[in-house]
Amino acid sequence: MKRKFLAAIMTAAMITSLLAGCGSEANTTNGASKDTQSQGQSTDTKDYGLSSDGKVLNIYAWNEEFKTRMEEQYPGYEKVDATHGKIGEVEVVWNITPSDDNAYQNNLDATLEKQADASADDKVDIFLMEADYALKYVDTDYTVPVSELGITDADLADQYQYTKDIVTDSTGALKGVSWQAVPGAMFYNRDVALEVLGTDDPAEVQTYVSDWDKFTETAGTMKDAGYHMVSCVQDTYRVYSNNVSTQWVIDGKINIDENIMKWVDDAKALYDAGETGNYALWSDDWSKGFYPEGKVFAYFGPAWLINFCMAADVEGSVGNMGKWAATEGPQGFYWGGTWISAAAGTDNADLIKDIMLKLTTDETIMTNIVTSYDDFVNNKPVMEAMAADETYSSAIMGGQNPLPIYVAGAEKIDASKMSKYDSGCNAEFLSAMANYFEGNATKEEALDLFYQAVTEKYPELTY
Repeated sequence: MKRKFLAAIMTAAMITSLLAGCGSEANTTNGASKDTQSQGQSTDTKDYGLSSDGKVLNIYAWNEEFKTRMEEQYPGYEKVDATHGKIGEVEVVWNITPSDDNAYQNNLDATLEKQADASADDKVDIFLMEADYALKYVDTDYTVPVSELGITDADLADQYQYTKDIVTDSTGALKGVSWQAVPGAMFYNRDVALEVLGTDDPAEVQTYVSDWDKFTETAGTMKDAGYHMVSCVQDTYRVYSNNVSTQWVIDGKINIDENIMKWVDDAKALYDAGETGNYALWSDDWSKGFYPEGKVFAYFGPAWLINFCMAADVEGSVGNMGKWAATEGPQGFYWGGTWISAAAGTDNADLIKDIMLKLTTDETIMTNIVTSYDDFVNNKPVMEAMAADETYSSAIMGGQNPLPIYVAGAEKIDASKMSKYDSGCNAEFLSAMANYFEGNATKEEALDLFYQAVTEKYPELTY
């Protein structure tokens, strides 16, 4: 992240905090009435420069997921080519930069810095944010409160609370919306479960992994049978990191929660016992378990992982054969999520409002997203109804309906320990600990590598 942008973020956050402390009353923009403050409704008096006469809608994202939702689910959307579409008379331009090496954020940062001076057709209108770095943008004036677009608390009443907490700034203003919720589960290979445990029934398998002690015991059983319990040490990381008691940074000082250190010890024990590998997530070695010959029992993740990332559309994969199943695992957790945010200065405010409401609150579209993509959507009534629907099932999971597991997990998600430093801290911690797991550094040396990397990335922090 450029230091200039970091300075802009810090300045904007300070301004936001000061204005909130003044207790000034909010104005009304684009029909949004804000006589009282509640979640999603800020009491600031900022001018976000909104209008609704734009001819080009520029959308910034890191992959094709939101683009697919727009093309297939948003009423009236016309696909023109791989990077262009139309909504009525408005041209839609997709600016997609992969997240590798932080490229998406770097590109977005540089573009937002030029937003004030950009021509109308070149301004960012919508950009997408992930949970780990959402607060980096939410706590700035680059993001528009949804109330400024005319979206009310009542409009979003059926959404899971944590999805709103993650993108709420220090003044109480909601700065984005999401069509999905991302409670996690443990996905396991049915054939391996039958061979080693004698059952592939989710309730029975859960008894073997219901806590970390039983998980570790079962890992030994899997090793004896020739299987890795999970593909790599990083597979369990999110389960531990989503169950912390403290944030990564406290009063400007880097803080490593005790549950993160428990992961280090447990992961090291698994690796030293030969019960898992030390690969990086998304690597070719990590992905081998998507296929039977990969000899991996389980992966941890939300619906998007098993549906979009585990080769379910590839012949011969475990998912393509319908051989995965889901169970709760040792602890509940969540991972990721995508939020739609309006950029300050957009000249498509009314259209963005409609996109947000259609793709995150319309129950028919929400249901279509579940049935079309096996996704888990951010709508309690829809998900509760489908969890109870005996006719719904996942082909990837051999006819199981995993939604009851997701629904139970979604209600328990607590995002209160998130911070704008999560993305950087998580990445650097995993990188540093890889040296420890491999025996190339002691635990203390690996921690020193982590501290050095984080303070270089965030010079304002100490340890």
